[in-house]
Amino acid sequence: MKNILVVNINWLGDAVFSTPVFKALKENYPHARVTCLCVPRVKKVLEFCPFIDEIIICDEKKAHFWPWDKWALIADLRRRSFDIAFLLHRSTTRGLFVYLAGIPARVGYCKMKGLLTHPVDFKDEGIHRSDVYLKVLENFGLKIKDRSCHLNLKADCATQLTRILEDHGIAKNEKFIVCHTAGNWDLKRWPASYFVQLIETITERFSMKVVLSGALGDLEYCQSINQQANNKAIVLAGETSLGESLALYRRSQLLISSDSGPLHLAHSVGANVIGVFGPTRPEITGPRGIGRAEVLFKDVGCNKAACYHLSCLSNLCMQSITVDDVLKAIEKLSS
Repeated sequence: MKNILVVNINWLGDAVFSTPVFKALKENYPHARVTCLCVPRVKKVLEFCPFIDEIIICDEKKAHFWPWDKWALIADLRRRSFDIAFLLHRSTTRGLFVYLAGIPARVGYCKMKGLLTHPVDFKDEGIHRSDVYLKVLENFGLKIKDRSCHLNLKADCATQLTRILEDHGIAKNEKFIVCHTAGNWDLKRWPASYFVQLIETITERFSMKVVLSGALGDLEYCQSINQQANNKAIVLAGETSLGESLALYRRSQLLISSDSGPLHLAHSVGANVIGVFGPTRPEITGPRGIGRAEVLFKDVGCNKAACYHLSCLSNLCMQSITVDDVLKAIEKLSS
């Protein structure tokens, strides 16, 4: 039986994009034990990946900050006697970890290629992020049957969500649409005024309720949008755990979101999604899950490549996608 370690990346959306790697490993090595090394922020996501047997935390900001703590982690990896390590992360530190842990086969990305037995050239221009990670396996000769991202729901989370929805006046079989209005950086946010118009139109034209999702830090922003929409939406920001949020997305008619973690989480559990893209490119970070998807993107000149001009004042790329564009996408997914 193969004992495999995957050194994962550090961001929520990318963690979702890495899930086909774990499925492919199980398909190529049916009896393997697959362990993931990751930072704390993505552990909660990967716990919903059905193809991971164990998760090891690497926390260089806290638990593994000091050199002796790093040595303790390396010693732990060595004791586990992994046969292969697949590195999806380019970090030299992570490459050094698996090298010093004495793992015989070390495959993937690392800025210091000498630490690996099978280094892979990192080229991600125009390639979907998920394919960047799958390339590590392909270069090792493994076959990829399914490139879709997949997370599992948990029954207790779905049960708890039902209670939360009922507490907010949404009956068990009642239809609703979820809007995720926030984003990890402002440049990717669809204008708040557009969401206000959208909420009012959905409730009138489609006779469906609208739920505003998000973390606790998004609560004030969601409340502001809802107030401008005459409180026609139901604000659940900060009220649902990750598992309950996954159940919320799956239970909804569809999710509307910019290019953010919730978009990819929703699609990975089979929810239908509308992705509003502006500064980022759909071919690189578009939804790759198991639901249906409509991606809205307009080339406004300055977003021919992914744009990281975070101080941009016009945000033309997001403003160019109108409420009517989203309404048409809703009608298409509802047909």
